[in-house]
Parts: sequence; structure tokens; C-alpha cells
Amino acid sequence: MTRPFLDSFGRAVTYLRVSVTDRCDMRCLYCMAEDMTFLPKPEILSYEELERICAAFIHNGVRRIRVTGGEPLVRRDVMSFFSAMGEWLRRPVDEPRLDELTLTTNGSRLGEFAIPLHAAGVRRVNISMDSLDPTRFATITRRGNLRKTLDGVRAAKEAGLKIRINAVAMAGLNDDEFDDMIAWCGQIGADLCLIETMPMGETGDDRQNRYIPLDRVRADLALRWTLEPLTHRTGGPARYMRVAETGQKIAFITPMSHNFCESCNRVRLSCTGQLYSCLGHEGASDLRGPLRAGMDDAGILRLVQSAIGRKPKGHDFMLDRAADDPARISRHMSVTGG
Repeated sequence: MTRPFLDSFGRAVTYLRVSVTDRCDMRCLYCMAEDMTFLPKPEILSYEELERICAAFIHNGVRRIRVTGGEPLVRRDVMSFFSAMGEWLRRPVDEPRLDELTLTTNGSRLGEFAIPLHAAGVRRVNISMDSLDPTRFATITRRGNLRKTLDGVRAAKEAGLKIRINAVAMAGLNDDEFDDMIAWCGQIGADLCLIETMPMGETGDDRQNRYIPLDRVRADLALRWTLEPLTHRTGGPARYMRVAETGQKIAFITPMSHNFCESCNRVRLSCTGQLYSCLGHEGASDLRGPLRAGMDDAGILRLVQSAIGRKPKGHDFMLDRAADDPARISRHMSVTGG
């Protein structure tokens, strides 16, 4: 059996989030600017490079990989990467292997990809959908089409994928829809995850005024729904409750009001080969340069071990940081991988 990477606080890293592209067919208010300039192709890791880095992690105890972006399904031939990662799910239990391969998507292309994703071994997808109202959805995503995302949700369900709907809670935009979203998720058999907005990169929207602490949302929902605490975990930061009236789960991700760092088991690999040991810090370790310079697997492994050894105790998000504050996170979520 493999032994996982340990950081300096004794936390085992068993979960890798892998961004395959910074590009997206939407421009969500909380994620990126409307006039984004995307990276040139030579800066993006090839699938072969991504597979080599992922293999190093799997050989050292990572058991879950989540593929992210940008929007991962806009990258050409992305199914070749899912198929390669899916092979790790079929390894013998006494060898380095994956327990789970998952995906975060905006759902716009799931109509095309849901069946091949299931065939590759994906069994669970998180679909970002912040409103059930077509006009609001278009406002939040700046160019998304709610019907296409709903078609993607339907395709995922028909393909046998478990679905979690991710919604960023935003004052004045969707804060009056949470009851409707709970009811709708109950109807389609999906879980719902509410997420506090995070201050990453300039997006052209005032996220400080959009911020809603989710403990307040949860207390309000509890006036109308029976929320039963659960110990359920999926390997990420979400904390789950069961909605007794629907039988589905509702989760809360609270990076601003209540951090979840004490149990953090994950690191992020950007599409450019930057390894981020913490979403809420700017520091990263470059794997692309050494990889392309011919470094062998042992050398790459040492770089990863060193990066994880520097993993901070906790993130440092603050919505009201000044633009010139060195602790301010300047990169967009789409660059890091959601």
C-alpha cells in the first residue's frame, strides 16, 4: 500500500484537484472578468504531462482526483485524459490506484459528454448553477444559457451520474432562491451545495457587498426545512445535512465565515503546472518548468514533497483587502482550478 504525502501539520494529502484549462464558455461574476485574456496554448500542460504528474500523486497516496477548469469540457480531446485517469480506478486494491474520479462543470456540454464520462469511470459530478431563473442565470454567468445547463443536468442523470448542484450565495442576486433550489433538487434527486463567495482575482463585481455568511442562510432555511446533521464527507470542504422533506443532502462551504483548514487533505494543480498547496495563498511550486527541462520522476516527486511540506496551516481570505495588499489573491479561480 502507498503512504500519502504528509504536510508539516500531519495532514495527509489524498485529494488532488486538476485544472485542465483556464478557458470557459461562461464568465461568472464571482469567478472571472468579462474580458478575460486566456493563456496561450504552449503554457498549458499537455495531457501527457498532466498524466505524468497525476501518476506521481497516485503512487504517493492520492485516492481522489477532481478534474476542473475553467470549464474542463471545452478543452479539445478531454475524454482522452478522463480515459487515462479512469484506468487508475481499475487497478488492484493492493496497488496504487484511485477510489474516485470526479468532475466540476457548468453543465453546458454534459449533453455531449455525460455518457462517455460514465464509461470512463466518473460516477459523480458537481454542476455549477447559481439560479433557476433564466434571466438571472444569464446575468450571473454573463453569457450562459440556463436551458443548456438544465439539459446537461438531465443528461447526467440519465447517464447514471450522481449530481451535486453548486450555487454561490450572492446577496441581491440569488438569495431569495434557496428554497426553490432545495425543492427542485429534491425533485430531480440531486444534492445542493451553497458556497460563500471568495475574493480571488478582479471580476468586475463587488463581491464584498454580495457576501452572505452561510450560518445565517442555514438558520433561515431551518425555519422551513428539517435539516438533520450528517457525518457524510466526499473528500472536500463541504459540510452536509439531510433535508428530511426531500431526502436529499444540502452542503455548506464556508471559507469566509468558518474555515475548514484543520482537515484539509487537498492540493491543486493548475493547467500551467503550478502546484498550489492552499487555495487561499498566492504561493505555488512550478512543476512545468522542471518537467519540460527533463527532470525525472524522482525529481518531480521531491518538488511535490517540498511543496506539500510548505502547505500553510490555513487560508487567509479577506474580502476587504486593499488592492496593494501582498496577501490579496490576484489570480482568478479559473486559473487555479475550482
